[in-house]
Amino acid sequence: MKNTWILARMTYREALRRRIVLTGLVLGLCFLLVYSLGFHFIITQVNLTASRAAAANPASNQAMTSIANAESKNALLMAGLYAVTFLCIAMAALLAADTLAGEIGSGTIQTIVTKPIRRSSVILGKWLGFAWLLGLYFVLMAGGTVLSVWLQTGYTPNNLLTGLALIYLEALLIMTISLACSSTFSALATGGIVFGLYGLAFIGGWIEQFGALLGNPTAIQVGIIASLIIPSESLWRRAASEMQTPLAGALGMSPFGTSSVPSNLMIVYALIYLGVILALAVRNFNKRDL
Repeated sequence: MKNTWILARMTYREALRRRIVLTGLVLGLCFLLVYSLGFHFIITQVNLTASRAAAANPASNQAMTSIANAESKNALLMAGLYAVTFLCIAMAALLAADTLAGEIGSGTIQTIVTKPIRRSSVILGKWLGFAWLLGLYFVLMAGGTVLSVWLQTGYTPNNLLTGLALIYLEALLIMTISLACSSTFSALATGGIVFGLYGLAFIGGWIEQFGALLGNPTAIQVGIIASLIIPSESLWRRAASEMQTPLAGALGMSPFGTSSVPSNLMIVYALIYLGVILALAVRNFNKRDL
């Protein structure tokens, strides 16, 4: 276990020195700046329009103005978190895609595996190091988005911590798949596989969404099958369900919310899925000829 933590610290420090982390940080800060400015101007216009409507007919428009204001804040926040989710998934995939494949290709992995260290400790150490770095990046991006909305409007969504935890779990899932593929395939092949699987989950989730809205059970089943292949999009949809307003959930009117809510069983499945993929990464790396 001691070797695992040592390798986790080494992985964390090595990742910090890579340009991908610096690039992700700079682009992340740019995103937060653009998002904050965009949110400010949009919510200012929404408030102005609502004030004019209320002034024209105070008796009938006061309640509608309040509802529209709350729904606008929630929809804009969910849009921001949707973008954060994609950025964190991209960071998760890029961090782990080249770690084993690159070290095996360059031969630097020999400096680790020739020591009395189990190969399982190498995998677990890298996973912990990347998980910690990914967590810091996620806190910066998601926390910055939520903080920006709160500072400008005082609004926070329902079940915020639960929703953010599910989004982080989604990023961990993608990072684990990327690490497992990196133990077997090249970095380029790993990137293609991971983003291909994410694309499958993405389109499957939208098919299930439209199936739920249109009452089409076949489309819903297609989405569920895609979620079983890779449950990443299900975690986002459950997070969105936790944080969206009851009205948006009932009407399914937000493109960043959900009308088909994954069950608790799907969350359990995602956790088991992550554990199985991590075990496969250890198994494949143990059998890999270095």
